[in-house]
Amino acid sequence: QVQLVESGGGLVQPGGSLRLSCAASGSIFSIGYMGWYRRAPGKQRELVATITGGITNYADSVKGRFTISRDNAKNTVYLQMNNLKPEDTAVYYCNARYTDYELRPSQSWGQGTQVTVSS
Repeated sequence: QVQLVESGGGLVQPGGSLRLSCAASGSIFSIGYMGWYRRAPGKQRELVATITGGITNYADSVKGRFTISRDNAKNTVYLQMNNLKPEDTAVYYCNARYTDYELRPSQSWGQGTQVTVSS
C-alpha cells in the first residue's frame, strides 16, 4: 500500500501564490505518473497538471500560472501556483501511478488539501 500525504493548502488573496507538496511512501518500486486534480464545490473533479518523466501537461485554465515538478529521490511532487484566482478555489488531490515491490501496477490518491482564494 502506498500513502500520499499532501500539504501546502490554505487561504490566499487573489494574485497570491501557494506551493502544494505531495509525498509518497510505502511499497514503491517506481513511480511513473504523478498528477494534481481538483474538485470545486458543486463541480466534478478535474485534472490540473501531470508529470511523467520530464513531460508535463496542464489544464488550459492554469497554463502559465501553475508549474508541476517532482523530486524522484523523495518521491514527491509539487505544484507551484502563482497569480491565483477565486476560481482556483477547490480541494486539490494528488494522484500517483506506481509499481510496487511485487511489480504490480497500482495507483493511490491523497486525502486532499483545501485551497481558498478570496479577498
